[in-house]
Amino acid sequence: MLKAQKIILLTDLVCLVLLLIFLFALPSKLFRAPTSYVVEAANGELLSAAIASDGQWRFPLADRVPEKFAHCIVAFEDKRFYDHPGVDALAMARAMRQNLKAKGVVSGGSTLTMQVIRLSRRENRTLLQKLIEMLLAVRLELTNSKSDILKLYAANAPFGSNVVGLEAASWRYFGRGPGSLSWGEMATLAVLPNSPSLVHPGKNSPRLIKKRNDLLDKLAVFGFIDQATANLSKLEPIPGRPQALPQYAPHLLNRFKKEYALPAKLKTGTRVTSTVDYDLQLRVNALLKRYNNRYRSNDINNISALVLDVKKGSVSSYVGNIYQPENKELESHVDMITAARSPGSTLKPLLYASMLNDGFILPRTLVPDVPTQIGGYSPQNYDLGYDGAIPADKALSRSLNIPAVKLLQNYKYQRFYDKLKKMGFSTLNQPADHYGLSLILGGSEVTMWDLARTYMGMARTLNHFNAYRGKYNPHDYDSPVYINEKRDSRFDEYELQLNSALDFGSIWNTFNAMEEVMRPGEEGLWEQFSSSQRLAWKTGTSFGFRDAWAIGLNPDYVVCVWVGNADGEGRPGLTGIDVAAPVMFDIFKLLPNGKWFQAPKNKLKKMRVCRQSGYKAGEYCKEVVEELVAPAGEKTSLCPYHKLVHLDRTGTYRVTDACEAPADMQHIPWFILPPAMEYYYKIKNSDYKSLPPFKPGCESSEQNYVMDMIYPKNNASIYVPVEFDGTRGKVVLNATHRNEDAKIYWHIDGAYVATTKNYHQLAISPAPGKHVLTLVDENGERLVQTFIILDKN
Repeated sequence: MLKAQKIILLTDLVCLVLLLIFLFALPSKLFRAPTSYVVEAANGELLSAAIASDGQWRFPLADRVPEKFAHCIVAFEDKRFYDHPGVDALAMARAMRQNLKAKGVVSGGSTLTMQVIRLSRRENRTLLQKLIEMLLAVRLELTNSKSDILKLYAANAPFGSNVVGLEAASWRYFGRGPGSLSWGEMATLAVLPNSPSLVHPGKNSPRLIKKRNDLLDKLAVFGFIDQATANLSKLEPIPGRPQALPQYAPHLLNRFKKEYALPAKLKTGTRVTSTVDYDLQLRVNALLKRYNNRYRSNDINNISALVLDVKKGSVSSYVGNIYQPENKELESHVDMITAARSPGSTLKPLLYASMLNDGFILPRTLVPDVPTQIGGYSPQNYDLGYDGAIPADKALSRSLNIPAVKLLQNYKYQRFYDKLKKMGFSTLNQPADHYGLSLILGGSEVTMWDLARTYMGMARTLNHFNAYRGKYNPHDYDSPVYINEKRDSRFDEYELQLNSALDFGSIWNTFNAMEEVMRPGEEGLWEQFSSSQRLAWKTGTSFGFRDAWAIGLNPDYVVCVWVGNADGEGRPGLTGIDVAAPVMFDIFKLLPNGKWFQAPKNKLKKMRVCRQSGYKAGEYCKEVVEELVAPAGEKTSLCPYHKLVHLDRTGTYRVTDACEAPADMQHIPWFILPPAMEYYYKIKNSDYKSLPPFKPGCESSEQNYVMDMIYPKNNASIYVPVEFDGTRGKVVLNATHRNEDAKIYWHIDGAYVATTKNYHQLAISPAPGKHVLTLVDENGERLVQTFIILDKN
């Protein structure tokens, strides 16, 4: 009795062990082979894919198997697939009978489930392995649905050459996804895994056609299709050589591989559904390709574009370069969206907005635009001209360099540097002093990603004004997302206080100033056409014509375009307005029209502003207008250019109490610019009235205010070049006087040099070293300053 109990106990233990072995026989993950990185558009269409690390085209497991393939593969391989538990006893008996009769292996009798096990184990085909496959197939059926098993088979079956899985085969052999294949095409793929080394497209075509046609007839017998469909499908050609997979977003694919290569980040494997709009991506690709073909004639080889959806905070189109792998010298593999390049003038709106935000200027504050030297640095406007003084918004819309430098000099480049860092510019790796004032003219490097993200953040902030009831979202400047996952809930947060880099009013005024830029080829007439979109936009051109930029936005989209050469070679004519802006506007034509930004009215303050100077109106401003400005505008200074002038009774001369009785004077408010600004301003502003001269016999107390040096400025360092014949060149000194008919007597180092009238210019060639320049007019007014001539050695 005791012996029998031991036997029973031992038997139970053995059964338990066998049961545990059976239950845990399968690994948690059947297939561990590397898969291709795949990026899909938001609608599921394939954008780009890369071959797996083992050299196979093997797509990640799909969510579903197309019904056509399920019917085809079941009919061809395992007609009782939905009825057996993993092993088909009838099929096994049939296979044994056929093999015995043929005295060899002519039929395997394996079910699709058993084939999944065999594909995962990769063991030699022996009787023992067959028995193990049968056992594991039953085990697989216990914990997986038939649909799951079909998905495993479809993703890992061999389809000839280096093609593994239905999805890769569909793209390689037919150039389309499996969901769009016909019955004939799907039947062709279904017969390939049966003997992929012997029969695949391009090899043994007659045998492949026969196997496909036999399957089509079988599908008709089973009732999946009618015979007419089967006959028509037989007429379809079989594919030839494998096709290249789509490369509509290769740079986004590479970015995905780089940023999500770590297993911890691969939440969905190596396949990702992006936020990219499929149709827009293809149209932007085609558009950039056309422009690229045109620009190549000028040896401009690269072009890229980024389109962001402002309201979603996501990427709608990502073209890092026109991909041309056949021409390696073009460096089209470089993703110019992430490449650090000189931004040209594209940071000027950010300085304008920052100065509005911090109370340094009002939208139309006059800014000097005269020849300027700052520590040996002489910025130049693109047109090489000067306005004398220009409203800040017009200086921005015309992208004038000298006013921008003057503004930055006032704002301090260290403060602007900190502001850019706060906005998230990741490439400012040097301290602020390394860039200095050149920061506003492209002296740093930025990426298109950071630039577009910053402008998107500004647009998001303004859009959120109404949604958040005047509060700010601290995540508006976060990077846009390009993976179509659950929406980031951080975008729903807001704060009462301003933690954003810029306030609503400053952004509103900046976008309005950016809208005033004249569009290329439209001569400012675009506003007359109702179909034209309202856009805030800016171009940029880097030093040496190496980078051409254009960035534009509205409440719905940000579009950024870069044109140039990836290797940094400059080309004549490579300017933002000529080559990048037309591309940007054509991209906007592909996008739906939208409304303009709503004015954040209760975040704007009405202020009395001097019409001529754009400053906060002072007591002597004759013409005052009301403008909506950012609240910080209250901190700006009063108009410094309107002053009270004392004239004689006739209004012909200025007078003082030394020569005219106060009762005989007229006291008139007058718009007075400093002489250097006045010199250029009155050329372009015919309504400007110069100050009347002093009445003969009256002494002026305005020392050093009637004359000014245009070039050089005080303490400037000057390099005088050597001419072609080896002689030392000359430097042209330029001065201005309020009285157009005045004479100026020039002295250098105490010695008289020359006299000028009307046009006060003097060409000299002084020796290297420090010199003292003295100007004296007919009334004895003096202007003294120094300059240094640098030694050519």
